[in-house]
Amino acid sequence: MLNRLFAAVFLSFCFTFTLSAQPAKDIVSTREMERINWMEFKEVVPSKINTVLLSTGTLEPHGVINNGADNTAPFAIAKTIAPRVNALIAPTLPYGITGSMEAYPGAFQITEAAYRPFVKQILEGLAKNGFKNIIILNGHGGGQTAVLQSVAAEVATEKKVRTLVINWWSFASDETKEVFGEDGGHAGLNETAFIQAVDPTLVHPEKYTGAEMTTAYPAAGTWSAVPFPSSIGLYQKNQGYPKFDQKKADEYYKKVTDKVANLITEIVKKWDLAGL
Repeated sequence: MLNRLFAAVFLSFCFTFTLSAQPAKDIVSTREMERINWMEFKEVVPSKINTVLLSTGTLEPHGVINNGADNTAPFAIAKTIAPRVNALIAPTLPYGITGSMEAYPGAFQITEAAYRPFVKQILEGLAKNGFKNIIILNGHGGGQTAVLQSVAAEVATEKKVRTLVINWWSFASDETKEVFGEDGGHAGLNETAFIQAVDPTLVHPEKYTGAEMTTAYPAAGTWSAVPFPSSIGLYQKNQGYPKFDQKKADEYYKKVTDKVANLITEIVKKWDLAGL
């Protein structure tokens, strides 16, 4: 009798635990704008969701990871954090202002004259569709960052929306040093690790031949080369070489995505508190 009672209690506990362990159903069938139906979009924006994440990047060489790493990284961040910050995900803008890496195979260069108005119309379209908070998750540096910040500010003022531009690798520089004990670089240990956490098949350690594939970025006013002589650019001399450590890659990914999500949550909360 006691055995039957124990078994019944145990099965009841297991059933309850299984139910509680299941993730809560999302308020929307998908967080990706290109996958959602227009009728469902109308039901949730802006009444239930008024934040959108727009990933921006470019196509350029990245050492031994994919040419589209600047697109892969911010889109992965968006997919990871979208439910947490209650946002939809706009399609990635994959072409950008590549700059000094443009000469490498597979790279694309969009001029600022073409890029600026295109980005502005995308942001205006997001505002028109009811989003109040437009968050740009940028994966590419150089002149593109200044253009994105400038255009985002214009749209915020003109369309009475709220914009935030996050350059993830720069914003996460403290996490880079915390996890790896050193600074990173373009296609360096931080960016390579981040892509390794997203999709290890995009990382090719067998193609890495060491320091000869890297160049430290020069101090301002010292020298400049176009094309840049290496597709791996180090922020600090003798720091940031790719390491290919999966455990550290996964740890880094979690710390970065957590930090980005926390920033967005904090900024939106403060916007709301200020009545903006």
